[in-house]
This record gives sequence, structure tokens and C-alpha cells, in this order.
Amino acid sequence: MIERTIATGTHGRYLVVPPASDGPAPVLIGFHGYAEAAETELDRLRAIPGADRWRLVSIQGLHRFYQRRRDEVIASWMTRQDRELAIADNRAYVAAVLDALEREWPGAPRLVLSGFSQGVAMTFRAAASLPRSVDGVIAVCGDVPPELDAPSLARIPAVLVCRGSRDEWYTQTKFDDDVGRLRAAGARVTPVEFDGGHEWSGEVLRAAAVFLRGCYP
Repeated sequence: MIERTIATGTHGRYLVVPPASDGPAPVLIGFHGYAEAAETELDRLRAIPGADRWRLVSIQGLHRFYQRRRDEVIASWMTRQDRELAIADNRAYVAAVLDALEREWPGAPRLVLSGFSQGVAMTFRAAASLPRSVDGVIAVCGDVPPELDAPSLARIPAVLVCRGSRDEWYTQTKFDDDVGRLRAAGARVTPVEFDGGHEWSGEVLRAAAVFLRGCYP
């Protein structure tokens, strides 16, 4: 058997909620977790106190499939198959969304990326590679990708890192390692450990609100 790969075009999907006021607004982009849809992440962003000041954008993973029990379309960001190619595709996809946002709503004064679970890795990869620099990252229940070195992470000035104390996937060891890596790269890190599991909790919402006010007073 001979295996080959070939590049092909596909269409991605993203959702936008305008800010409460007119004019240029900061942009908060969210990346959902495994087996979720863009709507799920958008609900998380909208629940952050003060998020109505921001233009909220939720990007859906390119790899769609069905949640058979509920007959819903859900998505993931990648699998281990052709991993490096998928990472490159996802980076190009997010950059294209940013270009489209700038064309439609130019002049955003701030850009913050947010991710939950599997979406955290996508958040950090995008923040480290986008042509435009980001002002911060919100990472909830997911780890920093191992391939990102200190110079790549140095592009991220501020990070909110959140972990539930009973989270069996995002362990204490991973959490501590991520905080150390980010600080070593020069980021201002706000670590938050809350009483909970693998979830976007009320404490995360409160910490995210404070973090966003720091990025855009």
C-alpha cells in the first residue's frame, strides 16, 4: 500500500455577535472543545460579564461529524493522523477568518483568543503564528502544545490559565508545567484553579471578565 496526501479546498464556519455599541470594538475569538460546535463556545463567550463590549467570534473546527444520539453536527480540530498537515491547515484557516473580520469590521483595537479543552491547543497555535499580534489568551482545561518553543510563546503578552481541581484530563502536572513555560517565555500569567472538573465554570467566567478588562479597560 502507498499512502499519499493532497491539499484541497474546504469551507469553514464561524459565528459573530456584534458588540452592544457601534464603532470599532475589540475582538474575542473562541475555539470550542472536542465534539462541540461553534454555538457551544459562543455561549461561553457571551456568558462572560462585560463581553457585550467585544465583538465575539466563535470558529468551528473543520472536521465535522454527527453526535448520533442527538443528531447534531459537531466538530474537532484534528486527530493524530497527518497531524502536522492538520496544524498547518488550521493555522491558515484561522488567519483567513481574521482577514475576513478585518475586511468586514476594520480597526479592532484589541484581539484576545480563548479556548476550551481541545480548543486550547488551537488557541495557542493561532496566537503564536497569526500575522497580527494578540493581546491575550484565555486557556481553560487544556494544555499548551508541546511543539511551541519559548520564542513562539513570547508573542503572547498575557495568559489566563484555568484548571478544575478534579480535572482528570488537564492534570495538575500539565497545569504547573504550562504556567512555568509561559512565564519563562515572558508572558504575564494569571493561574486560576477552581473547585470543579473539566468545565467552563462560574469562577472561569469571573476570572475571564477581569482578564478582559485588563486587556481593554
